[in-house]
Amino acid sequence: MSPMPALVEEGRAKVNLSLRVVGRRTDGYHDLESVVAFADCADRLTLEPGGELKLTATGPLAAACGDTADNLVFKAAKLLAEAVPNLKLGAFALDKVLPVAAGIGGGSADAAAALRLLARLNNLSLDDPRLQKVALATGADVPVCLLSRACDMTGVGEQLLPLALPSMPCVMVNPRVPVATKDVFQALGLRNGELLVGATSVFGAAAWPEEGASIADWVDVLETVANDLEAPAMRIEPVIGDVLEALRDSAGVKLARMSGSGATCFAIFGEIADARTAAEKIRRDHPGWWVHSGTLS
Repeated sequence: MSPMPALVEEGRAKVNLSLRVVGRRTDGYHDLESVVAFADCADRLTLEPGGELKLTATGPLAAACGDTADNLVFKAAKLLAEAVPNLKLGAFALDKVLPVAAGIGGGSADAAAALRLLARLNNLSLDDPRLQKVALATGADVPVCLLSRACDMTGVGEQLLPLALPSMPCVMVNPRVPVATKDVFQALGLRNGELLVGATSVFGAAAWPEEGASIADWVDVLETVANDLEAPAMRIEPVIGDVLEALRDSAGVKLARMSGSGATCFAIFGEIADARTAAEKIRRDHPGWWVHSGTLS
């Protein structure tokens, strides 16, 4: 018999268009509400079926992946193997192009891609409860990355409401400074059981636009809901403020803010040409930064 062909999945970058920290639970986890979109830049994960579980990393940012044992691809695969008897595994190869510890879920997107690949190899449905449980156990962003479509994400990341988001021209910028999520939440300074959002705030929350809404409709609503992690992240890495300034100074920008726990920031534009022009200028002015222009959806 000829060997099975390699399977391929993309781990698309996620962008938090909004991020409210509702509070910190008594178990130490933070409850969030976030509108999550996905970009057209992605890591690429290949699975060669058969044999033992392995992982190799290549690509421009492979060196930032760290030890294989700590990689979320490896963690997700091992957890799924524990949950599903006789799970078929294989050798993963990761082409790493997204910056790490960057607030765009690069590691989570890679782990989600690994779970999709193993689901295909083992004829598992993506809504298999074991797959969903493993996704959340791997990381809070992995369930939304497993779906890899625009969602309103609540709880600790396990509650997902799909959204009909228009294609939004965007620029994403990372100053190549890693920011640890745990450090940002520590800087936020919530005690166990402390709430940031009261019941009246929840009941008065803005409703997300319906299918067919324009970019302007979405920007109008998103402007009313910030990223609560932006201020603590900027205290840790003030360069985030420089990135936001460069984006907000761009012609045609509609909205600019930080994604996730940083340091990647994004700007939404009304026209793709404006996004490309802005990205070119930022690359010229800041050649050491990672810059991507494309679309969010």
